[in-house]
Amino acid sequence: MIEKNHHIIIKGTRDGLTLYLDDSCSFDHLIVELDRVLSQDDLEAEDSLVRINIQLGYRHLHTDQEKILRDLIRKKKKLVVQNIESKVILKDEAIKWKEESDVRILAKTIRSGQEIEITGDLLLVGDVNPGGTVKATGNVFIMGNLNGIAHAGYQGNRDAVIMASYMNPVQLRIADLYSRSPDYETEGVYMECGYIDESNKIIIDRLQVVARKRPELNGFERSVLNG
Repeated sequence: MIEKNHHIIIKGTRDGLTLYLDDSCSFDHLIVELDRVLSQDDLEAEDSLVRINIQLGYRHLHTDQEKILRDLIRKKKKLVVQNIESKVILKDEAIKWKEESDVRILAKTIRSGQEIEITGDLLLVGDVNPGGTVKATGNVFIMGNLNGIAHAGYQGNRDAVIMASYMNPVQLRIADLYSRSPDYETEGVYMECGYIDESNKIIIDRLQVVARKRPELNGFERSVLNG
């Protein structure tokens, strides 16, 4: 079912109804029209609860406006608001998103006892010595030797990866998973990458393989090139 009014489009889905509200008219006018639309006989005659998904477009509702909208729908006996979505994000949310998508470039050596913690992706031009730790909410890229600890996606991002020119870590961590170095003496590997595979284990593989499994890494290249 798709019904269009002057400022409101109603679309029926398997989960209930989706209301598309015009973002160019005044809020007061929209509420008056919405009240009229929701009072139609076919909606009032529903026998069971109808879940309402509200799409605001490029409109941001203040707390009191959202309360008015919810109260209006709540007055209709068989209607319940499932969610309210807007394409507008607040300044704090935009800043947080920018920080999480930024690439931080550091040129230094992380020595024993030092810990670097980054929001976003980390590109380290230098080594991580034994006893040193680097952490990032996104990916960790090390143009040097990884002999210490690297933790990517430490706020829960399991799609994050860890790459190093020379991979010989004491420990790799991605989100809540970790992989320890073997108990026996072993040589590291060059230009390898750690990631979480389908079995929920941290795997170290060639960069070419990981690039195919994580196509979103192309965005990192664009971030570095564009600054």
